Amino acid sequence: MATQAVNRVTVEITVTLGKSIMPVRQLLKMGRGAVIDLDARHEDECWIYANEELIARGEIMIVGDRVGVSITRMMSQLQV
Repeated sequence: MATQAVNRVTVEITVTLGKSIMPVRQLLKMGRGAVIDLDARHEDECWIYANEELIARGEIMIVGDRVGVSITRMMSQLQV
């Protein structure tokens, strides 16, 4: 019975690669395939959030045609 309850819990996972600031008008002008410059380099760690709470840092992994995240360190409340 406990397993069924756990299977119904929803967690939203978000991975942030970097950030960019731009005016909305510039964003609206962008078309499919447009590139947005981020403030991160390819060797930088990404930020992993669960329900908008920072939980870990990681590296982007590409395996075949799939993109994933490898967790490099977990965050405690004191590390944030």
